[in-house]
Amino acid sequence: MSMLTPPGMGGKYRITGDKYPRMRRPRNRRRIVLAGLAAAVALSLAGWGTLQLIDVFSGGAENTTASSHGPDCKPAPTPTVSAAPPPPKPGQVTVNVYNATPRSGLAKAAADELKKRGFTIGKVGNATPAYDKKVPGAAILLGGPEAYQGAFRVLATQLRGSELKTDARETADVDLILGTAFRSLDAKKDADVALAALTRPAPAPSKKC
Repeated sequence: MSMLTPPGMGGKYRITGDKYPRMRRPRNRRRIVLAGLAAAVALSLAGWGTLQLIDVFSGGAENTTASSHGPDCKPAPTPTVSAAPPPPKPGQVTVNVYNATPRSGLAKAAADELKKRGFTIGKVGNATPAYDKKVPGAAILLGGPEAYQGAFRVLATQLRGSELKTDARETADVDLILGTAFRSLDAKKDADVALAALTRPAPAPSKKC
């Protein structure tokens, strides 16, 4: 009897030889099933992504081209903005010119130049105590509330950088108060370009095709 044969067993149950039998480990079926499912999901995702790319580079582009070049091409919508009234002509703007600097003769020189450029000149002299030697910038344009839509727009083309202020007056005239930084009015050619831009019509909206 071999040493591998348990006591009391013999005959056909007798184990002979001097080697232990090899036992094969059972396969992990759950692991195999999960691996198969993961592979199937990966293949499905890859196929879906391929279809999306094909749609983008073929059908999607065709739809965009058809819609952009179709018969329903319309002008691009423009934002709703309240249109400003047309500016007055320089001759319709009455300007009072005041000197708020210690330098003499500035008000008269500026008034003469504005008159050459077509403006109507009102009063010319020194600034009131409220502004005399208290204007550090180039100038202040002072007028009634309606001046923003009319006289200010036109007069500001002659001297860029002017400060705009309103008071309680009910007349249409405006004051040009010359400050410490004032040297001269803008060059006439530059002022003419700025003035022409005020009357230039807005460009027509472009079509999106």
